[in-house]
Amino acid sequence: MKVREILVTSALPYANGDIHLGHLVEYIQTDIWVRAMKAQGHKVTYVCADDAHGTAIMLKAEDNGITPEQQIANVQAAHEADFAKFLINFDNYHSTHSAENKECSELIYRRLRDAGHISTRDVEQLFDPEKQLFLADRFVKGTCPECAAPDQYGDNCEVCGTTYDATELKNPQSTLSNATPVLKTSKHYFFDLPEFEQFLKDWTRSDNRLQVSVANKLQEWFDAGLTSWDISRDAPYFGFQIPDTPSDEPEKYFYVWLDAPVGYMASFKNLCEKRAGSDEALDFDHYWMQENEHKTEVYHFIGKDIVYFHALFWPAMLAGSEFRTPTGVFAHGFLMVNGEKMSKSRGTFIKADTYAEHLHPEYLRYYFASKLSDKVEDINLDLEDFMQKVNSDLVGKVVNIASRSAGFLVKKYDGMLTDICAEPNLLADITKTGDEIAAAYENREFSRAMRLIMQCADKANEYIDEKKPWALAKVEGAEQEVQDVCSVAINIFRQLMVYLAPVLPELTANAKEFLNIDDLSFASRNEWLLGHQINKFKPLMQRIEEKDVAAMVEDSKASLGVTSDAAVDAAKPAATDKATKASVDNTEQTDYIGIDDFAKVEMKVAHVLACNHVEGADKLLQFTLDVGEAQTRNVFSGIRKFYEPEQLLDKKVICVTNLAPRKMKFGISEGMILSAGDPKTTLVVITLPDAAVIGDTLA
Repeated sequence: MKVREILVTSALPYANGDIHLGHLVEYIQTDIWVRAMKAQGHKVTYVCADDAHGTAIMLKAEDNGITPEQQIANVQAAHEADFAKFLINFDNYHSTHSAENKECSELIYRRLRDAGHISTRDVEQLFDPEKQLFLADRFVKGTCPECAAPDQYGDNCEVCGTTYDATELKNPQSTLSNATPVLKTSKHYFFDLPEFEQFLKDWTRSDNRLQVSVANKLQEWFDAGLTSWDISRDAPYFGFQIPDTPSDEPEKYFYVWLDAPVGYMASFKNLCEKRAGSDEALDFDHYWMQENEHKTEVYHFIGKDIVYFHALFWPAMLAGSEFRTPTGVFAHGFLMVNGEKMSKSRGTFIKADTYAEHLHPEYLRYYFASKLSDKVEDINLDLEDFMQKVNSDLVGKVVNIASRSAGFLVKKYDGMLTDICAEPNLLADITKTGDEIAAAYENREFSRAMRLIMQCADKANEYIDEKKPWALAKVEGAEQEVQDVCSVAINIFRQLMVYLAPVLPELTANAKEFLNIDDLSFASRNEWLLGHQINKFKPLMQRIEEKDVAAMVEDSKASLGVTSDAAVDAAKPAATDKATKASVDNTEQTDYIGIDDFAKVEMKVAHVLACNHVEGADKLLQFTLDVGEAQTRNVFSGIRKFYEPEQLLDKKVICVTNLAPRKMKFGISEGMILSAGDPKTTLVVITLPDAAVIGDTLA
């Protein structure tokens, strides 16, 4: 077998908050893949780092009364502690605020600049005169220039859906200081991404670098036309200063998304320096130089929300600076809890350390593995199903095989297994299944691997139930058969431990002690335990108790200060007289409409043919709707923070079709999709059954 040299990364967590279960989907997925590939004999290195730069971190440190360096050091320590609890085994965990990252970022920038890929132009932005900094859209609020709704952010109105530049807001106000911002112009540096359009078109479709759905999604960006990417930010900013700028020019800093992916290289470079001269020495150039692209492999595991940066900007930056590009970029979906987005009020926004206080991390590792595939799909942590699945599969099936068999062997045969396997065909079949399981792991089809493993466990339990060693033990002269049956069962259990080792490293380490073996690599499954002595069995895993899950949910509410939501609501401006009157006593409402007014609104059943993010708009989704007309309709809706496009694709929704078309910054909106709830907190799109006929008018 050829030993492959593989470098693996997970996306860098932002050094501005706690790790929660949504984050852990990615790190658990990556860790399982790395362990599986190592178990198959390959040389795999897994690195990561904290993403430590940006305005948000600078402001967070200011709020906490500490330096940004102290802020990121504190968060990094907490992140590493959380990852360790969930058995995430990085070979190196570093920070983007490092000497290695500064060196690599400056080298890439200079190579891009010298090759003519960097340009500059003046940009007009809102500036906070008190904070003395330029304001990103999320730090500006004001009155919508279209519908006059107050308290709207600087890019999109949540009331009417209009998008705009922050400079178009009426009565703008800085959310950082409440000061009135002023317009100010500064020079910005741009990476000329359009120059790499043909390269990227070829790259995104070649060598299975991306999942098909991701490549298809990126085609939309090509169709819309790539634009130059602003890679600079003005002082004050926590990050690396752009080198070689004119001496009479104000300080310019790399935008965080330039040096963040370079952090992969920097963390690996740091590891190379740590291991220099040892038996585990690594060569940075061997993995990152263009000429070695087919000698080594580099894979990035990321969330679907940052595909744009990793599959367009990052490979273009690498190619333009003469570094190798990733062998593959693997995207995953988001985590739902009990079928909904994680919720603080329901206690399903669960931090990693809160979970670990109540439940064993390997429960979650197995449950995620049973849900993860190679597709870009959201996964659901159903807490009831979670409890039942772990108890049934791991405790009731896998561990039960050992507990049912070990006692007889230890008590009656001093723990000795038979010299000859009594069921070679059964054991050979389960051994052969290892090939399929190994392939499923490599292809990131973890749910398929778990199904295959549980099928093997079912075969073992069916065999034990059929042979009934507990009954045979009472039959005179059946001693050999009891030892035969239990030896077969222990051998199958050992195979299951080989297959589950990437998912359950702690359980399998304890199983090795029980089995009295040192090796659980994939290759070891071909050598059965014959004439081998095992140790006394000790419980390997406890059942999940409902009370522990309930306690975790309650602690999640407490740790996130759910009761403070009431204080936030109380601090909001009072409702208008009309709204207050209607909510207090509906019988006193006087602003009724007549049936003729209602009849003017034309609402039709619409089929969502396409749903996409809108570049440059943090709050918009763009829909292509079939409403039963000759032409499809283009509709913008300000619901991005409540939905990912995949959640609404192919759904049937209600569209108001006789509104006047609205010209927006990103195109013409030709209707309105109906939703229910509070547009600031819990907006839900109204969907219709499949039986609803496209184009039918709601009556």
